[in-house]
Amino acid sequence: MLVDGKEMRSLWYEDDSLKLIDQRSLPAKLEIFEAKDENEVAYAIKEMVVRGAPAIGCAAAYGIAMAKDKQKAAEILANTRPTARDLFHAIEYMLDKIEYGEDALKAAEKYVEEIVGKCRKIGEHGKRLISPNARILTHCNAGALACVDYGTALAPIRMARDKNPFVWVDETRPRLQGLLTSWELEQEGIEHAVIADNAAGYFMEKGEVDLVIVGADRITSNYDVANKIGTYEKAVVAKENDIPFYVAAPLSTLDKSIKSGKDIEIEERGEEEVTKIFSWKPKKVRNPAFDVTPAKYITGIITEEGIINPAE
Repeated sequence: MLVDGKEMRSLWYEDDSLKLIDQRSLPAKLEIFEAKDENEVAYAIKEMVVRGAPAIGCAAAYGIAMAKDKQKAAEILANTRPTARDLFHAIEYMLDKIEYGEDALKAAEKYVEEIVGKCRKIGEHGKRLISPNARILTHCNAGALACVDYGTALAPIRMARDKNPFVWVDETRPRLQGLLTSWELEQEGIEHAVIADNAAGYFMEKGEVDLVIVGADRITSNYDVANKIGTYEKAVVAKENDIPFYVAAPLSTLDKSIKSGKDIEIEERGEEEVTKIFSWKPKKVRNPAFDVTPAKYITGIITEEGIINPAE
């Protein structure tokens, strides 16, 4: 991705430590977080220094590579965030490679390059869905920050830059991760506008949205999709307004061990994410970080191997 006109990734390994763009500081300022062992990587994942399912998996791969006790590191990292499938896929990948004698750091680097390559292919497949001057709605951030490079939902938009797309960027409360999407699009020179989450239906009903593209944290064997809270309602409203709704994710996000979205463990985060904007504290707050969109609302799932039609 471009940052101040130069190519940069959201995380990389250098000088015996993992460097990560601290997503908690964006878009106000660009800061780099340094993790020197698996515990600091676990902190970075749990506290959302790094977020986005593919990037979380890549960070975990490096966390295991840096650890002396690989199995213990795997346990520590697995207990950071429960919903994203890529985290567990990366841990399984690393333990398997290490068991067969592969160098851990080389295995982690290979894993990261595979993820970046898959995201690039997602962009290539998804580009053909975007017509000239298309108006695209996104939710949360599924760009390079969330995937090391290219992104999932943003990859087709990046690839289709020559088609002059316009992007509606949901602010995505409670953490306002849509601002990360806005920051990425601004760096790339792609026209967009940030909107309140509650405004998405307004623009759909007015005929100002041509398609929706979102990312995914876990996809079940029947193609139900867990993604950032608010995704489900966007899918329902898109269906009501006959707007194509696409999910972009690498096949590593597919969890064949889970039959439907009802069986996905949904992370519930601290109430301070919701209450910090208030001058008083409500007696009760709930803060589910994800929801599940049933397959019947999904037009297609854009993967590195092509586009899956859940209806088929």
